[in-house]
Amino acid sequence: MSNGSSYLRDRRIITLLVVFIALAALDAVYGLHFGIEFIGGTQIPVALEHPVNVSAESTLIAALQQRLSTFGLQQVTVEGIGNSELYIVLPTTSATSINQTLNIIESQGRFDGIVDGRQALNGSSILKGSIGSPPPEVSNNTVGWIVNFYVTQTAAVRFSKVVYGQALQPMYLFLDRPLNTAIVIDETWLANVSSGLGTSQAQSDMQSALSYGNQTIPVLVDYGTPQSENSIVTYLKTNKALYTTVLASDTMNQSTVAYLKSMNYTVKLESRANMTPAYVPSSTNGTIIDYWPLVGLLSAPVLEAGITNGSVSTSYQISGTAPLTIPPGERYAYAFNQTKTLSSILSGGALPVAVIPGTPTTIPPTLGKKFLYVSALAALIAVIFVSAFIVVRYRKMFLVVPILLTTLMELFIIVSILGLVGTIDLAAVAGIIAVIGTGVDAQVIITDEIVARKTENSAKMLLNNAFYIVWADVALLVTAMLPLFFSTSLVSVIGFAEATIIGALLSVLITRPAYGAILSKRYAS
Repeated sequence: MSNGSSYLRDRRIITLLVVFIALAALDAVYGLHFGIEFIGGTQIPVALEHPVNVSAESTLIAALQQRLSTFGLQQVTVEGIGNSELYIVLPTTSATSINQTLNIIESQGRFDGIVDGRQALNGSSILKGSIGSPPPEVSNNTVGWIVNFYVTQTAAVRFSKVVYGQALQPMYLFLDRPLNTAIVIDETWLANVSSGLGTSQAQSDMQSALSYGNQTIPVLVDYGTPQSENSIVTYLKTNKALYTTVLASDTMNQSTVAYLKSMNYTVKLESRANMTPAYVPSSTNGTIIDYWPLVGLLSAPVLEAGITNGSVSTSYQISGTAPLTIPPGERYAYAFNQTKTLSSILSGGALPVAVIPGTPTTIPPTLGKKFLYVSALAALIAVIFVSAFIVVRYRKMFLVVPILLTTLMELFIIVSILGLVGTIDLAAVAGIIAVIGTGVDAQVIITDEIVARKTENSAKMLLNNAFYIVWADVALLVTAMLPLFFSTSLVSVIGFAEATIIGALLSVLITRPAYGAILSKRYAS
């Protein structure tokens, strides 16, 4: 039997104490990361338009993570599930944050700067780290916003060639400009009365804004007559190979809508507010469209003469103003949100595949705390039962303290590592409890070898025999868990596999050697 000081000189016991103290310090400084099951939050399922390979899924996850982090949602996580679905987890149940997140997710992030029907800039032109935005500027009742960015040298040269000789012409800046789409607008909505435009001028301005090579979006006018509707149907039927979607005024005749749908068109009926763009005066064109959310038109800055003479510039900006239809007290918040959203989408870049957000699932913080309490209680009960089993089996009170200490330390170490490096979710807690339960096997093996057979051989030899068996058990357990750990279709059980593997390895490397050291010194021959 050894005295107390000899225990503290043993390398295995010292290792356990050092790891315990180090993790306790890290926990105090950085805290543990818990899943939404325990702290409350929101999980948003996101379906992909079509299955993707591993590389495309990684690009998609990185783009969404970048967008959401840039927006300010620093603790958001994006997890892949198989090759056709994602989970986005937010540490909040705020309706505002959830809606903002959905808006960011839904955006494809395709950025285009178009001059005279030609692309001058695109999303790949932008240097991602250069995107920034000053605070919105307030002037009387107008609140303006700006997003600045730089482009690559190659993009700057291409831009200078496209805009050459286009002084005082607009550059239409689009985010997610619709593809394969036609617009059908009610004739009574077409003229912007406040600008005194006629129908033909308003339609001409729309068509100029939407001109883009062979991807021009046609603007068809619905005059509310049978002849007009027949003409629209005939055009869309003739050009079915070019278009798949129709954005139409919600006043469109329902029989026309039904007929278009029968041709497999996707028909989206829009309100007057969405269908009507904002016009501004132009010194050369009379009027131009400056803002049109229906088609993703962010703004249309006029090109200054200094950048249309062939000179190359790498600095650009997107600007806009809060709509005057918004109450004055809310315009600054609107403008600020616009800059954050646009900056985050541009930072993440275009998504490699379209995504379709599902219905968010929220867990209130109060319910999460209840889950955490129940899980902690379950883990504690598991520790008590494991310890009691060993004590009852061997009927030696000396075993109570080392069993409880090493098991509780093992529990603490597993929780700390999972909570510092990853996230402690419900699946991880199940894995932790499973590890505590399987730990009884290792303790029985070690105790049997040393306590029950101490008279046959030396404690050191018996301990080596015990750990040969313990290592074999751990190897089998880890091998069984590896398929789950690397699973992409069963993401909800990855936490279970992760906790089980980490717990098994930590037990055989740190806590069980310390437990064995205590017993071998106690029963040293």
